Amino acid sequence: MPWKEVTLMSQRQEFVQLALQPDVSFSQLCRRFQISRKTGYKFVRRVLDQEGLEDRSRCPHHSPGRTPTFLEEQVIALRLNHPAWGARKLRHRLQALGQTGLPCPSTITAILARHGLLGQDKPLHPGPFERFERAAPNELWQMDFKGPFETREGPCHPLSVLDDHSRFALQLKACTHQRTALVQSALQEAFERYGLPWGILMDNGSPWSGGPAFPYTPLSVWLIRLGIGVHHGRPYHPQTQGKDERFHRTLKTELLRDRAFRSLEECQQALDQWRDCYNQERPHEALGMATPLSRYHLSPRAYPAVLPPIEYGPDDQVRKVQQDGTISFQGHPWRVGKAFFGYPVGVRPRSEGEYEVFFCHQSLRILDLTQPGSEAEKV
Repeated sequence: MPWKEVTLMSQRQEFVQLALQPDVSFSQLCRRFQISRKTGYKFVRRVLDQEGLEDRSRCPHHSPGRTPTFLEEQVIALRLNHPAWGARKLRHRLQALGQTGLPCPSTITAILARHGLLGQDKPLHPGPFERFERAAPNELWQMDFKGPFETREGPCHPLSVLDDHSRFALQLKACTHQRTALVQSALQEAFERYGLPWGILMDNGSPWSGGPAFPYTPLSVWLIRLGIGVHHGRPYHPQTQGKDERFHRTLKTELLRDRAFRSLEECQQALDQWRDCYNQERPHEALGMATPLSRYHLSPRAYPAVLPPIEYGPDDQVRKVQQDGTISFQGHPWRVGKAFFGYPVGVRPRSEGEYEVFFCHQSLRILDLTQPGSEAEKV
C-alpha cells in the first residue's frame, strides 16, 4: 500500500512514532509501510536530530520575549484552524507544539470570548458518566458507516474503523456504497498495515449482518477465518458502539458540517488530513489529553498471505453446511446460516443433551436436545 502523496508527511510522522515505541519490530514495521529499513532509519534519525516533530509546526519552539498579545495570537490561530476545540484541547496542543507559560483553560476561554470565537454548541454530555475500554490496543476494533452525505459525484458513505483502547482511527474511507467487496478491501488495507485485531464490533446492518436472526454474512466468514472474533451490538442500542458513534460526531463537527465536496477524491483527501490530525495532534479528553497514536501500537498478528485451514478437535462432529444454511444432526436439520454454505462446522458436546456449533473459533449457536420446545430452534 504505497504512501499517498497528499499525506506523505503525516505517514512519515505516524511511522516514526510507531518506530519509537518499545518492543516494536522495526523490520516488520518497515514492511507494513512498504519502505526499506535504510529509509526507515533515515526518518527516525532525522526526527531525533531535530528533537522530535516540533520543527514541523509553524509555532516557534521558544519565545522568551513573547507578550500576552502574542499568546493570544497563538490561541486564536489554533482556534481558527480547529473551531470545535475547546480551551483544554487548545492548551494541550500548544504545549505539545512547544509553547510554555500558557494561561489556564479559563483564561483561554476568556480570550476566545473577547474575540467572538466561542460557539453556542450545547455540552456533549449532560452529566457524569463511566467510560469502558479494552485493556490493550487491538483487543477490539469498532467498525461502522457514518450516515451518508452528498457530493457532486454522488453520495459518500464514510467507513470508520477505530481501536477501542486507544481510539486510534485505523481506517477512514470515503466509500461510494456499503457493499462487501469495498468494506473487505478497506479492512485488508488496515490489516496489512496494522496487523489483525482479536475482535471487531459491528452493528446489525449490512454488510456485516443480516439482522439479529441472521448475524453472519460472507464478510463475517472471512473475518472468522482470519482468527478474528465477530461481535454485534445489541439491536437498537447504538451506544454499544459508543466510541465509534462519538468519533462520527466529532468528524461531523470538525470537518463535515457546513462543508461541500466536489468529488469523492476531494472528500478522501479531506478525510485523510483530518484523520492525521485526529490521531497525531488532537488531544483526547478520554485519554487524559493524550493523542490516540501515543496509546496505540501495532498488532503482532500479521495479515496472512493465505487463509489458514479450517480444523476441528477430535471430539467435534464435523458437518457440512447445506445450501439452505442448515446442517443435519441427530436426524434433524438445524439452521446455522447461509453464509456458511459449503463450509464444515464442528458440533461439540457441551453438557448432557446440549451441543455447541462452531465455525473455526466462533461459536454459532447451541443445540438443545433436552427441551420439548427445542423444535422451534430447528428449521
